[in-house]
Amino acid sequence: MREDIILVDELNNQVGVGGKLEVHKIGQLHRAFSIYTFNSKGELLLQKRATGKYHSGGLWTNTCCGHPRNTEKVLDGANRRLMEEFGFNAPLREISNFRYKVELDNHLTENEFLHVFVSNKNAAPKPNPEEIEDWEWMPFMEVKTDIKIHPENYTKWFCLIMQDEKKLAELTKASEYGIQ
Repeated sequence: MREDIILVDELNNQVGVGGKLEVHKIGQLHRAFSIYTFNSKGELLLQKRATGKYHSGGLWTNTCCGHPRNTEKVLDGANRRLMEEFGFNAPLREISNFRYKVELDNHLTENEFLHVFVSNKNAAPKPNPEEIEDWEWMPFMEVKTDIKIHPENYTKWFCLIMQDEKKLAELTKASEYGIQ
């Protein structure tokens, strides 16, 4: 079944919809979100993407990513995917948004206007094995260090965010002080 995602212009205005796989094959600009969930120790909930995913399978990444559906607000899509992937809800707060483009495996391209959300959660997640091969809570400073040493173990968008000083400062603040 085709899943439609929202196509946008450079200012994040909707200009249409397209099938998720086709959009990634062509490299069209589309709306997306990434979620970073921290526990009370300042650890980031990471997931290892299931090997069978259509791209970036077997790589570690932030808590959850996805695309709002055509009729969804970004926040609603983010809440839906967090429940679908990890089996929990958590209050989400958007800390930034930006545009990026990277080439992926399987001849696909991420060309996204990305909304970045943070949340806090202490309960154990219930990962969906179709989406998540493995998961762990990792101290945020260790994540930053490991990405510098072993970027090949992580998704390209996660590396991009974790190596951007401004975005990293926003995430560091969220990990140290929690969500207010």
